[in-house]
Amino acid sequence: MKTDTPDLILAVGNSMMGDDGAGPLLADLMRQAPLPGWDVEDGGSAPENATHRIAARAPRRVVLVDAADMGLAPGEIRRVPPDALADMFIMSTHDLPLSFVMERLAETVPVVEFIGIQPDLVAFYCPMTEQVRQAVSRLYDVLRDDASLDSLPWLSDAD
Repeated sequence: MKTDTPDLILAVGNSMMGDDGAGPLLADLMRQAPLPGWDVEDGGSAPENATHRIAARAPRRVVLVDAADMGLAPGEIRRVPPDALADMFIMSTHDLPLSFVMERLAETVPVVEFIGIQPDLVAFYCPMTEQVRQAVSRLYDVLRDDASLDSLPWLSDAD
């Protein structure tokens, strides 16, 4: 396994569905102004189609980023423990559950994590809300300043 490969963000979502475009917006920001130590893959609404490309890159860590209904205020950002992921997303805008994508990635990637951004409005042809747009900008700053992601809170029972 390569040790000099950057970590990778797998941005997930549909930019034509309001706040579900959080992941693609982050991918756009990272392509416009790349972050040291990070690569990005825009998985769109079918991130399972990117798993073979990601495996070929052999990153040591993949962080999926997607709009996720966590019952929080719009724009809140949380790291989501893997055991909570399958229970959370009963309704998804994606072709396959993200837990499946994460399991598939874990076959070749040592560390697979998930970061959710709480959406407000997910509907076709709606603009992204300002709270989610600001959250994406905050997350970009965290990725730049805190590669460990330790400054991001975990989703917990208290939420």
